Amino acid sequence: MNVTRKEQRIIQRALNAWQASGELTPADSQRLAHTLRVSPFDWRRLSRYAFWTALACVIIAIGSLFSDSELMARIIEFFAFSSLARIGLPALVAVLFYLWGFSRQRRETQWHYSTEAILFLGVFFTAIALWQLGERLDNGSGHIAPLFLAGCAVYGLVGFFGRSGLVWLFFLLSLGNWFGAQTGYMSGWGAYWLGMNYPVRFIFFGGALLALWLEGPHAVLQQLQHSGWREVGAVAYLAVLSTLLGYGLWTRLLQRHAASTVAPLSLLVPVIGLVSAMVLLGERPSTVQWLGTLAVLLGMVINQLGGVWARRRR
Repeated sequence: MNVTRKEQRIIQRALNAWQASGELTPADSQRLAHTLRVSPFDWRRLSRYAFWTALACVIIAIGSLFSDSELMARIIEFFAFSSLARIGLPALVAVLFYLWGFSRQRRETQWHYSTEAILFLGVFFTAIALWQLGERLDNGSGHIAPLFLAGCAVYGLVGFFGRSGLVWLFFLLSLGNWFGAQTGYMSGWGAYWLGMNYPVRFIFFGGALLALWLEGPHAVLQQLQHSGWREVGAVAYLAVLSTLLGYGLWTRLLQRHAASTVAPLSLLVPVIGLVSAMVLLGERPSTVQWLGTLAVLLGMVINQLGGVWARRRR
């Protein structure tokens, strides 16, 4: 029997399942597998797609022959006059594509890529409908985040019920656009929101999504509920003192002094860590750690003052 590679994999999985359940012996399973002849290319599927493509081209060609300029002008005038038509028609087309994709997925589970293409057309027309809805509701404020949130709701439902990875990708893209648009609107479309520029915002946002995906919403919510002032203080220290203040001072130093002068100061990080552990946590550094600290400080002194000493000796 001539089969494609995909059909051969499906049949082989069925034979393995029947063999594992005891309905087929290993000899029978191997004998049936040898009756399959894998075709290197599915020419029948290509011919079907070519036929439907040619039929669509014929319909478009006939329509272009019989559609005169007056008809096209009336169609353009209808869509230009009625904003509801510009919103409703793409939305209706999107719903039809979604329903077609769902029904096709239930009937033929092996047609994965073509079903994804149909659902993608639904995503495309949904975006057009939301775009036209934004044009209709625009009041000059630039608050477009609710449109992206509506797209998230539509794509999330379609991706969940349709089990479509492609639609889930557009859900994540819409969610990221919603976050960027909402924070931009809240900051008055400035460069910073809560002290964060756009790259830092999306790092925070991506970290939150990864936590929800890896840990689960229940674990994240439980950790937030059991967080006290100690945890809040640790996060505030890392965000304000360690990140904003530390990197702000570092950037300021680089603006006022040469990099060769400022960069060696980063060697003081382990020294400050050892001293902080000794003062705050009661740790006692070993002799080797003290010798390492002394070597770092000696290297800092030579780097910063060695040139001055050399010039004075001349």
